[in-house]
Amino acid sequence: MMVLYSGTTCPFSQRCRFVLFEKGMDFEIRDIDLFNKPEEISAMNPYGQVPILVERELILYESNIINEYIDERFPHPQLMPADPLMRARARLMLFNCEKELFIHVNTLENDKSENAVVNHEKARTQIREYLTALSPLFQKSKYVLGDEFSMLDVALAPLLWRLDYYGIELSKTAAPLMKYAERVFSRPAYIEALTPPEKVMRR
Repeated sequence: MMVLYSGTTCPFSQRCRFVLFEKGMDFEIRDIDLFNKPEEISAMNPYGQVPILVERELILYESNIINEYIDERFPHPQLMPADPLMRARARLMLFNCEKELFIHVNTLENDKSENAVVNHEKARTQIREYLTALSPLFQKSKYVLGDEFSMLDVALAPLLWRLDYYGIELSKTAAPLMKYAERVFSRPAYIEALTPPEKVMRR
């Protein structure tokens, strides 16, 4: 059985929980206190972070790597495109998402330096601008890649859920994005994957 070591408030862990519930398979989730991590976390991941997936001798970390493994191991429903060209484009979009968007989520989650207040405000601005620019996509598309729910929707969902929690308010021009977010949040797997602390993050 797969075991996911997951932070109860970690947006990256939430991605993996979401995928596991989408697949409807047998798995175990072990909740990790992010402020008091057991020693075994550093033994399994040299960066000392969650999520971590363990299956027999296999140990994986980094949410996108974990999720692609789960998707290939249990291909129904398929969350990465079947076509190699579209799959490559999806991977590139995931990479860009990490570099241009979730790097700022990382700042909001982890920056506790002397400049944290300034850095957090810069991060909020960058996230706000990125999401506002992304919003027109959803005037015509149900999901990021069109009509089919995919790994890109999985990647974005934890951030969209935390906008209030992070103190990020979007303008009315982002209305299509927020309607898209509600579509994702209404998925049974999304609701099942939420931890009690995550449920109270959104008003």
